[in-house]
Amino acid sequence: MIFTEKIQYLKNLLYQTEENYADSFKQDIVMYFEEDFTIENIQMQFLNQLNSEEEIKNWIEFITSQFVLKFDSEQESEKDFIDYYLSPMLANSSL
Repeated sequence: MIFTEKIQYLKNLLYQTEENYADSFKQDIVMYFEEDFTIENIQMQFLNQLNSEEEIKNWIEFITSQFVLKFDSEQESEKDFIDYYLSPMLANSSL
């Protein structure tokens, strides 16, 4: 997949209709990216670490499940929570 295809696929998955409680956290991810699904958004660089639609889907499922299992709104913000999981990926991305 080329980078723009990865971004579009990520966007499509995040905007899909909610099917379960974990899916409700997709909107938090959209807000994290400031609804900016373009190659200019440096936060999209984590996609360089993902090589297929399956890996992108698995990443979303992982983050949303972590929200369900570990997120504590009294201790951290949604942005900080997502940063925790994205930071290592961004550090390993080629910018």
